[in-house]
Amino acid sequence: MGKRYLWVDTMFDAKRDDLVLGVVGAGLMGRGIAQIAALAGIEVLLFDQRQDAAVDARKSVVQTLDMLVNKGRCAAEAAAAAGERIIVAPQLSDLGRCHCVIEAIVEDLAAKTALFQQLESIVPADCVLTTNTSSLSVSAIAAGCQHPERVAGFHFFSPVPLMKLVEVIEAALTAPAVAEALTALARRMGHTPVRAQDTPGFIVNHAGRGYITEALRTLSEGVAEVAALDRILKGAVGFRLGPFELLDLTGLDVSHPVMESIYNQYYQEPRYRPSVITRQRLSAGLLGRKSGRGFYRYPDGKPEADAAPERPLAASTPLIALPKIWISRCNGIAHEQLASRLEAAGVALDNGAQPAAESACIVLPVGQDATTAALAEQLDPKRTVAVDPLFIERHLTLMSTPVTDSAIRDAVWRALAATDIAVTPIRDSAGFVVQRVVAMIVNIACDMAQQAVATPADIDRAVTLGLAYPQGPLALGDLLGAERILAILDGMYAFYRDPRYRPSPWLIRRARLGVSLLMPAS
Repeated sequence: MGKRYLWVDTMFDAKRDDLVLGVVGAGLMGRGIAQIAALAGIEVLLFDQRQDAAVDARKSVVQTLDMLVNKGRCAAEAAAAAGERIIVAPQLSDLGRCHCVIEAIVEDLAAKTALFQQLESIVPADCVLTTNTSSLSVSAIAAGCQHPERVAGFHFFSPVPLMKLVEVIEAALTAPAVAEALTALARRMGHTPVRAQDTPGFIVNHAGRGYITEALRTLSEGVAEVAALDRILKGAVGFRLGPFELLDLTGLDVSHPVMESIYNQYYQEPRYRPSVITRQRLSAGLLGRKSGRGFYRYPDGKPEADAAPERPLAASTPLIALPKIWISRCNGIAHEQLASRLEAAGVALDNGAQPAAESACIVLPVGQDATTAALAEQLDPKRTVAVDPLFIERHLTLMSTPVTDSAIRDAVWRALAATDIAVTPIRDSAGFVVQRVVAMIVNIACDMAQQAVATPADIDRAVTLGLAYPQGPLALGDLLGAERILAILDGMYAFYRDPRYRPSPWLIRRARLGVSLLMPAS
């Protein structure tokens, strides 16, 4: 199986100038694919069953190329040549001379299956057939074909010219030579290919479950408001968009069905559990930017500015009026970091082995809530707050127990604010905000590596390019330490008793061995 496709290793190479690519579907994705292919020197036959859709799409691409020339981002000669390479195909039968066809039509399994069956009667026997599906099973699409070995997923991201990532998905019967050829074709078109098995969500949509669903879980527990959660995750970890800003940008009409689809395709795996919050808001029409209101309001199409919380005590309140602060030494590194910051800001510390009766207490738990940490250290929970020890130099998350005296919380808040590091107060939460969200992101990526959905390197590469995370999830796990990620998950699992937080075998073994999460299986 696959011998007939060995030629594609050379045909898809950048040195060949006789490659013909068919693109079926002239919407946003189809025209983006046509644009990058034509710029790569590939002849593109563009077809759409909607009348004049392909013609309009070609005009749009030509206008885009002209704009790139005017901005100095493309040579005039290259743009003109690319425009000439895009040819409108009046009939599907005109794709008979294609070496490869990329389908980019509606996300409907029946429609895609019917199209592939039609294409098999039109294209040559060695033509590669690909689908740009983002959520459907490639194996199911290929199942209706006479030659499923030539069918693969070729998933681009929108907008195609800017999102330099392509997921090359191998279905159950895809010939290895076909996947290799598509990898070469992606590189020829100036994109970065990542190889994935045909599993729900492939790499990017699968890996993205941790960020969104755990943020929603945290919101549902009343830990903090939407803006505070976004602020913490952007400020501490460096995410470009907070989870709720991202949901508003994507639109709940897109995001929530994907959450439900992946959850159900994995037979209700708790790690991917959707939230009733998004279902309710979707039903209410609160889609996000496209509807003018989502988790945020968008008057005139622009998001309302988010004001940081005001300090509970005026900045002019003298620090000497605050109680001394005692910091737990259970986390030695974090203790030194926080203590040195507070001392440099002029905050008086209680350096006793145990806190004085009048001191405010700070604990620095990993995977625990403030209540559990205070009781474990035999501290008065009324005088105790917690500070997240992760990314302590970037953002300070201040967590109270349900019985923390508001005057104690406010005094510690004022003292932390004197360090000139942003402070966000939250309610009690096992794993704060950053710990629980990051641990879920890392754990899901670990389980993807365990399931051989993709190589560890491709998982990180795909997430970095496709989701714009500050770094890949496995690299992030290595930065914080696999043992620490495991401790967070173990703490959350013990608190919630929810299998959602059970650690992946990939994480457990590498934490015990003290090796990188990016180390592939032997």
